[in-house]
Amino acid sequence: MLEKVLIANRGEIALRILRACKELGIKTVAVYSTADRELMHLGLADETVCIGPAPAAQSYLHIPAIIAAAEVTGATAIHPGYGFLAENADFAEQVEKSGFAFIGPKADTIRLMGDKVSAKNAMIKSGVPVVPGSDGPLPEDEAEALRIAREVGYPVIIKAAGGGGGRGMRVVHKEEDLIKSAKLTRTEAGAAFGNSMVYLEKFLGNPRHVEVQVLSDGQGNAVHLYDRDCSLQRRHQKVLEEAPAPHIDEKARAEVLKRCVDACVEIGYRGAGTFEFLYEDGRFYFIEMNTRVQVEHPVTEMVTGVDIVKEMLSIAAGNKLSLKQEDIKVMGHSLECRINAEDPDNFMPSPGKVKHFHAPGGNGVRVDSHLYSGYSVPPNYDSLIGKLIVYGRDRDEALARMRNALDEIIVDGIKTNVPLHRDLVRDKGFCAGGINIHYLEKKLGMDKH
Repeated sequence: MLEKVLIANRGEIALRILRACKELGIKTVAVYSTADRELMHLGLADETVCIGPAPAAQSYLHIPAIIAAAEVTGATAIHPGYGFLAENADFAEQVEKSGFAFIGPKADTIRLMGDKVSAKNAMIKSGVPVVPGSDGPLPEDEAEALRIAREVGYPVIIKAAGGGGGRGMRVVHKEEDLIKSAKLTRTEAGAAFGNSMVYLEKFLGNPRHVEVQVLSDGQGNAVHLYDRDCSLQRRHQKVLEEAPAPHIDEKARAEVLKRCVDACVEIGYRGAGTFEFLYEDGRFYFIEMNTRVQVEHPVTEMVTGVDIVKEMLSIAAGNKLSLKQEDIKVMGHSLECRINAEDPDNFMPSPGKVKHFHAPGGNGVRVDSHLYSGYSVPPNYDSLIGKLIVYGRDRDEALARMRNALDEIIVDGIKTNVPLHRDLVRDKGFCAGGINIHYLEKKLGMDKH
């Protein structure tokens, strides 16, 4: 097993990684910015290193500072968590060139899957179903671009090849808008991502967002941990997730799970990863692969009993996968609410001092959070302050437990989106299961924006 892991992240995921390391007897190094001196995991780590000032560009995104911290502490591996440098191929490459194990895929794999066009081509080769589209970059030749769009059928969506997080996308409903929209998206993509390449896909009207969790050792062994539904979204940001995805065609599910495992072997994938799909009318359409641990990984852990972070650590140490597909079963149902420090009415961030924090408890309740009474949420980073996860023998029991847990949680001193979650877990449409990705924005009256 790895001897000492540097955790190149903050907040709840840093604490989550630290706990897994401690269970495995691995020493830990926690890095932090000057804005994060109060983080809970700093007091639990074996060593801590300040890597720079509050702005992420000068701390959590500053590759030389992170590698220097690993060198001075004698760390043997670096876990990037999610966000920040987690899917930065240059970082993964520099970590390994500096003699440390990168707890994630190889840099070449991150590059392959980070570019939407090459990722889609790799999936086509592996037999994973994809959204019909331009099968590569959208040509700048106007006549050819118009022909492709006609063949795919309107509405279409133009996406930046290097985009993500809901940025770099434009829906086109009629032919006369295509060329102008393509030019605009290219310009925006070049400015935002340093890559002006765009591609075109069929725009699905009312899809669900369903994803498949995989583990692969890069040595020819891979398994899936079934699926999750992440359709409750606002501005392409996930709000509430569940596992397994309800009301999915079983034949289509079995097929897509197998294809994802085959793709992992085909591309030599190493570590934990997630295939993201749009699901509509009983069919799956690949959209992207996340080459890191996901925010919502706990719901999969709850229904399968597999500790995804511990598996990541084992794989990074060079071990073969400890699991076989027949060992993995789904039992019951799990839900996760992302708790954010934000105004529930206008979604504006709400940093500040937490006067009192009370975590809910009871059978089947898990809280992944770095919050404590007296902690000050800094204004510099993402507003996620915790995740409330519940398990039930079935979806109804999980929903009942989540309602109770949300009624119990107390976060005083700052505003949070807990009132929104209390509403969502009582919403008739969501409780019935199988809502689409537009459901929450329609509910919030945002669908006209």
